[in-house]
Amino acid sequence: MVDFQFVTPILRVQDLSASVDYYVDKLGFEKKWTWGDPATFGCVARGEIEIFLCQGSQGQPGMWMSIFVDDVDTLHAQYQASGAMIRQAPINCPWGTREMNVEDIDGHRLRMSGESTGEPDGVPLRED
Repeated sequence: MVDFQFVTPILRVQDLSASVDYYVDKLGFEKKWTWGDPATFGCVARGEIEIFLCQGSQGQPGMWMSIFVDDVDTLHAQYQASGAMIRQAPINCPWGTREMNVEDIDGHRLRMSGESTGEPDGVPLRED
């Protein structure tokens, strides 16, 4: 059996430049590269995570992904300061994680997950 090594999601975006700017300025990613003239495909990264962004194709708006981080609460404070679109502040989930829900300008959702800090909060995960 062949081992898989990693996965890189590809998110469809309306405006590559605006999406890259949001990921860099609001979500703390770095721009790795863009391709095309004008650019219609690119990559942003933070830590071990890379996300491809594709203008006008390769996917549908509103995709979800789960990203695991060291400290959800510190990230939440950073995102509040940067003006990121936070759809749900950190909660302790019944499945043993602490999660917050963030949205990008194209409606894609990032579930930022880390270790639970206590008992479940009894608040459902916001899925709308």
